[in-house]
Amino acid sequence: MKLVHLSDLHLGKKVNGFSMLEDQRYILKEILQIIDREKPDAVIVAGDVYDKSVPPAEAVTLFDEFLYRLSLFETPLFIISGNHDSAERLAFGSRLVEDKGIHLSQVYRSGIGPVTLEDEYGSVDVFMLPFVKPSTVRAGMPEEAGDERDAVKSYTDAVRAAVDDMKVNAGRRCVLVTHQFVTGASTCESEEISVGGTDNVDASVFEPFDYVALGHLHGPQNVGSQRIRYCGTPLKYSFSEARQEKSVTIAELGPDGELEIRTEALVPMREMREVRGAYTEVTDKRNWDTGGREDYIKVTLTDEDDIPDALAKLRYFYPNIMKLEYDNLRTRSNAQIGAAEAVESKSPVELFSEFFELQNNRPMSEEQREIASGIIEKIWEEQQ
Repeated sequence: MKLVHLSDLHLGKKVNGFSMLEDQRYILKEILQIIDREKPDAVIVAGDVYDKSVPPAEAVTLFDEFLYRLSLFETPLFIISGNHDSAERLAFGSRLVEDKGIHLSQVYRSGIGPVTLEDEYGSVDVFMLPFVKPSTVRAGMPEEAGDERDAVKSYTDAVRAAVDDMKVNAGRRCVLVTHQFVTGASTCESEEISVGGTDNVDASVFEPFDYVALGHLHGPQNVGSQRIRYCGTPLKYSFSEARQEKSVTIAELGPDGELEIRTEALVPMREMREVRGAYTEVTDKRNWDTGGREDYIKVTLTDEDDIPDALAKLRYFYPNIMKLEYDNLRTRSNAQIGAAEAVESKSPVELFSEFFELQNNRPMSEEQREIASGIIEKIWEEQQ
């Protein structure tokens, strides 16, 4: 059985103030082309369909169009909510579209049952577990659960309780679609991870499943074994992801739980990349006029002196510059600014020179000292 595994679309997301909606529309068309070529038995979207629980209208319209295009393939579709989604909003109309083979996860309740698919090797049970917290699982357990409900304290407890309540049939191949942070996985700065790892889920809770289609983390990766898999985001959503290769994961289940994983690369409309060097280097035509001018860019300038109005100037060369940073003596050192000593005995130029050195981790040049002195004298004269 062939499964196309997607997650973390984050429709409606903005990155450094730039709307990604046009890029998302482009990459969804590319995904549809891959699905058309692969002809899978099912398509999985493992959470974070939207970037916010109340998504903008344009994002909802885009997802509606994507669902419609997917429905034309007449391929079963499994969609769960992630931590960025509203489970209630995402599940709207789920009972109406289920007959069309579109399965939307409900708000968590105990006793999740499978959707059963068939192939030449027999049955495959697909279980859908949306993003859950310990409080979510406790609230979904029946009143008579008593001590069992009170024992759900950690995220591992929560997912284990939900899985145990599924009563997985060990005699069949089983797939779990879920959205959690599994201990040991690699993270990026664009992800929302709890401080201290309180949202970690131990991989042992997924033992009953032949394939676990995960969402939540943006880098494609296996955790522990290939059967526990994050497919990653279809687009780069931070510069910590700039070197990642985005893709669609294709999982093929053979008889007796045999599993083959491969990926299909995704090529974005605009790349996300970093440019580094002195101002004269990054603005040299040989460096910026290379066919990737529309890419999303982070520029790191290595000049010791700040370039006046640098961001506006650089936008001519890199229209979609998202971020500007400096890497020099001033930014690399953690100088401590303490109380000024003997203030009364020092001239304004001397005090300003000390402040400049503490801020920039280097003394003023003679030219800078002369400029500062002239400005201070002019201010002093105007106050007389």
